[in-house]
Amino acid sequence: MNVLFIVLGLLLLIIGGNWLLKAAVGFSVVLKIPKIVIGMTVVSFATSIPELIVSVKSALDGHADLALGNVMGSNIANLGLVLAITILISTISIEKGFYKTDWPVMIISTVLLYAFIAFDGVLQRYEGIILVSFLIIFLIFLLKFQKPAVVDESPEDDEALPLNKGILLLAIGGLALWGGSELLIDGAIGIATKFDVSERIIGITIVSVGTSIPELAASVIAILKKEKAISLGNLVGSNVFNILAVLGITSIITPIKVVDQGLLTNDIFWMLGISILVLPLIFVPIKMKLSWKEGIVLLFLYVTFIYRMLIN
Repeated sequence: MNVLFIVLGLLLLIIGGNWLLKAAVGFSVVLKIPKIVIGMTVVSFATSIPELIVSVKSALDGHADLALGNVMGSNIANLGLVLAITILISTISIEKGFYKTDWPVMIISTVLLYAFIAFDGVLQRYEGIILVSFLIIFLIFLLKFQKPAVVDESPEDDEALPLNKGILLLAIGGLALWGGSELLIDGAIGIATKFDVSERIIGITIVSVGTSIPELAASVIAILKKEKAISLGNLVGSNVFNILAVLGITSIITPIKVVDQGLLTNDIFWMLGISILVLPLIFVPIKMKLSWKEGIVLLFLYVTFIYRMLIN
């Protein structure tokens, strides 16, 4: 049964990612919006649904600290694992818009989160309102002013979709990604439990990566279909959404109190560090490109992070 869950989960992720990508490209063509904006908004929101569900449920169940760990682990996985795999598959050429707008907003969001929780260990309701307000301002800016940040390799293949069909594909694709990730996580936890793997290891490996699976599916499918702007935009946008929307909404529902101090002394610095590292990797060794070499660096850092978590 666990193996069946994993197979069905992977199938739903592939189908959902494909539908989501088709809807995103359709929105981009019909609305004449740069693909990276679609990736950072529509696709990011859809692939961040698992994080939102997990975080809000944790808060309502009285385990608000899990919401924070979920987002930090997911953001580290998005860049250290998902982006690494994506650029190991294919090189992404970057435009100036990425380091002028998209990357700074990701860093500002991370620093803002740290500033809110570092001193009192609590993400208060009014701080959640500030995070959500910053997200709204960012989205308005993206829709009005953002220019393409990634080279579009095959714009002639883009297919316009009627808006109602695009919305339907988006909804079905997002639902399939959520369902697929749930099945995959359940199956993986079932197998791990059967082989007496500790709950801590299950949490660090399976659950932290589990909520990033929709991002992985959407990004890999996008990169294979040469929709690289959507792929990168999805990952950066998901990290921004995880902090500003997921933690913002969760803390508005109930303040998030840090219980495990390792979140403040270790995890948040890993999240900030790997986010900052993306910028120099764009310029070295090959300017304005993310290739397999940078992918190896990011993957090495992610493996190091997991290893350090396991031995502590």
